[in-house]
Amino acid sequence: MEEGIYYSWLILIKNAARRGHSNERKVKAMIKVKRALISVSDKTGLVEFARELSALGVEILSTGGTAKGLMQAGIPVTEVADYTGFPEILNGRVKTLHPKIHSGLLALRESADHMAQLKELGIGLIDMVVVNLYPFDKVIAKKKVDFEEAIENIDVGGPTMLRAAAKNFRNVAVISNPQRYGAIIDDLKANSGMLPDSILSTLAVETFGHTAHYDEMIFNFLKSRRLDESFDDLPKTVGVELVKNRDLRYGENPHQKAAFYSYEDGKLCGLGKMKQLNGKELSFNNLLDLNAALEVVKGFKDPAAVIIKHNNPTGVAEAETLYQAYRFAHAADPLSAFGGIIGLNKAVDEKTAAAISESGFMECVIAPAYDRAALKVLSQKKNLRVIQLNFRDLDKSPYQLKQVEGGFLLQEHDHKNIVEKDLTFPTQKKPTASQVESALFGWKVVRHIRSNAVILVKGKRVVGIGCGQTSRVGSARLAIEKAGKNAKGSIMVSDAFLPHIDNVQVAAAAGVKLIIQTGGSVADGDVVREADKKKIAMIMTGVRHFKH
Repeated sequence: MEEGIYYSWLILIKNAARRGHSNERKVKAMIKVKRALISVSDKTGLVEFARELSALGVEILSTGGTAKGLMQAGIPVTEVADYTGFPEILNGRVKTLHPKIHSGLLALRESADHMAQLKELGIGLIDMVVVNLYPFDKVIAKKKVDFEEAIENIDVGGPTMLRAAAKNFRNVAVISNPQRYGAIIDDLKANSGMLPDSILSTLAVETFGHTAHYDEMIFNFLKSRRLDESFDDLPKTVGVELVKNRDLRYGENPHQKAAFYSYEDGKLCGLGKMKQLNGKELSFNNLLDLNAALEVVKGFKDPAAVIIKHNNPTGVAEAETLYQAYRFAHAADPLSAFGGIIGLNKAVDEKTAAAISESGFMECVIAPAYDRAALKVLSQKKNLRVIQLNFRDLDKSPYQLKQVEGGFLLQEHDHKNIVEKDLTFPTQKKPTASQVESALFGWKVVRHIRSNAVILVKGKRVVGIGCGQTSRVGSARLAIEKAGKNAKGSIMVSDAFLPHIDNVQVAAAAGVKLIIQTGGSVADGDVVREADKKKIAMIMTGVRHFKH
C-alpha cells in the first residue's frame, strides 16, 4: 500500500495548493527548520526522528509523555510549559492552547508587521509541528466503549496546532504521519536543514485530510449515540478518506488510467482486505465484478454460487452443497458464463474446485476460504485469479455513494427483506408453499440485476435472466429465451410492477406457473384478471428492487 497520502473528496485543497493565484504573495522556495514542536500519541519512529532533528541543530519543544520519552532517550527538549511560562491545566486538557505557540505557527515570515509584533512580545517562530492525534478510532472500536472515555479521547490541541501549521504551510512544516519521518530527514540533510515549498504543500494537504477524517469519526460516533434527535437519517456532510491500494493496468478500457483505492489500514474492509492466492493481476473490471459477486452471495446462509458477467449475474443458485450450487449457477447460461467471475459463500472443496476447472475459461473466483486440495486444483489454471476474503470483513457502511456530474448521490443499501407474511395473493389460483419459498429466493436475487429485471427460477436456482432492457416485456422475453425448456413450470420474478398484460401473456405462453411482482400499477386490475384467465398464480410484494 502506498504510504502516507490521504485522498479525500475534498481534493480541491490539493489543487489550490498546487496552482497559486496572481494576487498571492510571492512563494518562498525554502524554509529553514530551527525550532520544532513535537507532541504525539503514536510514538512509532519518534526517538530516531527527534535525534536526527537535534543533530541538525533543531530546538525541540514538547509536551507530557512525548517530552518525557525524548528526555529519557537523551535528546535535549524544552517543555512547552517552560517555553510559554504557563502550566498544563485541567488534567492536561489545556497544554498548547497558548498565544506564544499559535503566534509562532501562524506568523507570516515575509510580513514586517507580523515579525515586529512577535519581537515586541518576545515570541519566537516555530518552523515545524510534529503531531498525531489521540487514538479516537481505537477507543471507539472497543466493544461497549465507555462514552466518557471516548469524549476524553477527542483531541483539541492537536488538531488546532495541525490546522494552524497547515494553514501557514509556506512557513511551517507540518507532519501528521510517522511514515514521513525518514523522507523528511533525508530532505533536511540534502538541503542544509531546509525544506522546499513542494514538500510543505504536500504535507499540508495530507494534514487537512487527516484532521477532516478525525472530525468525521467524531461526528459519526456522536451521531450513533443520538445525542441530538434532530439529526436527519442521512448525514449532512460526507467525508471519505482513501489511500491508493494498487495501480491497475487500465480502467474499463485500455486508454483510461485507473487505480484501486481503499480505506486506510485501520478501516480496511471488503476488497481492501482480499488476498490473491493465484492468477494474473486484477483489472478494473474484475474488481467491479468481484464486488457484484459478493453482493449476491453474502445474503445467503446455505451454500450459494453466482457467476457474474459485466456486473450482472448469468446464474445464481442455492443448494445443499457448494458443488451443487455452482453446477446449477453455471448451467443457467453456460455460454454467457464463459470468462465470468465466480462468487461462492462457503469454503471451496476439491469437488467444487474440479467443477470450476472443468467450466472452461473463467476470470476469477472469490470465496471465504479454500481447502488445500481445492487450491491445488485451481492453481493449475495459471491465469485464474483466486481471491480469498473473509465475509466478516465486508464493509458495514449502511450507505452507498455514487458519483454523478458535479456531485454524489448517497442512499441506503437495498437490504429490504421480504418474508411470507409481507406477501399478498391477488389471483384466484394460489401458490403452493414450495412455490412461495422459491419465489422468495428469486426475490432475493432480482435486486442484484440491472433493471428492468425479470428472472425465471425453479426451486432455488435461476434458470433465465433478462436484464437492462428498456421495456419490462423485453426483459421477460429475454429471460424466457435464456431459460429455454426450463421456462416451463418456472416462477417469473419482476423487480417492479407489471405495467401491461403483455408480461402475463408471454409468461403463460412459456409455461410459467407463478409470477411474483411489486404491484401498485394502475394496470393491476387488468394484470390480475389476465393472470386469472391464464390460470397463473400471482404474488405481490409491495416492494420495488430497481438497480440502475
